[in-house]
Amino acid sequence: MIVAGITTPLQDILRSILEWLHVSMHLPWAWAIVVLTILVRMALVPLTVRQIHSMQNMQAHAPEMKALQQKYKGDRQKQNEELMKFYKENNINPAASCLPMVAQFPVFIALYFVLREFAKHPPAGDLSWLGIVPSIADPTTSHWSGYILLVIYAASQVASTLLMSTTMDPKQRNLMLILPLAFIFIVARFPTGLVLYWMTTNLWTVGQGLVTRRLVPRTAVAPAKRSSRTPAKAAPAQALVEEQQDPIAAEPQQPAAPQAAPRKVRRKKRSGRR
Repeated sequence: MIVAGITTPLQDILRSILEWLHVSMHLPWAWAIVVLTILVRMALVPLTVRQIHSMQNMQAHAPEMKALQQKYKGDRQKQNEELMKFYKENNINPAASCLPMVAQFPVFIALYFVLREFAKHPPAGDLSWLGIVPSIADPTTSHWSGYILLVIYAASQVASTLLMSTTMDPKQRNLMLILPLAFIFIVARFPTGLVLYWMTTNLWTVGQGLVTRRLVPRTAVAPAKRSSRTPAKAAPAQALVEEQQDPIAAEPQQPAAPQAAPRKVRRKKRSGRR
């Protein structure tokens, strides 16, 4: 296959790492896949940091992007053009949130061919996992334990999507939540070791999302900027925010009441005795 030929160098690297973990570190083949997954995710930490910063940046400018979408909701093409200009002006890269997943895709394909080779020519050592999975090179549904892995895979995929898609459009987010359930029938035909790899990377993503929410402070929402692409309602909204922040300064000055003239008191004249 063409894909197999393209990923041959990556296959050799993954096979060498797995053999080193199994022979030198004395890890079972299944646990070697788990450690391989962790090593891959550690190598992708710089891309993950960019992903987190991009998501925070989009969250900070979410009100402005929402206003642009409402302003050009009748013209989809114009809306996309204005959003692209807005992204460029504010140094926002929407594709950065997908970089870790895109970078893992070649690893996923290469590992698939490595495990398929394991099925044809089993290496020395036990290919079982935890005493319940007969072989990590067999299809996932070849044993009852594979269905447990599929359930954990689907649950971890949904959890990782919920944690990492806070700024995503609601329709796209719902689609991402449904996709794992749709793909589960395809993933079920993959080797068990491949599902083990994807399940481990999902659990890493879940842990990463929890740590990020606890340790990384949220970026403050940027005030709306007046530009040719900002709707006219943005200015009153900003004035309302300023009024809420400083109600004393925003309170209108009442004109001073005119000072009343001093009241004259008339004293009675007392008649003296004669």
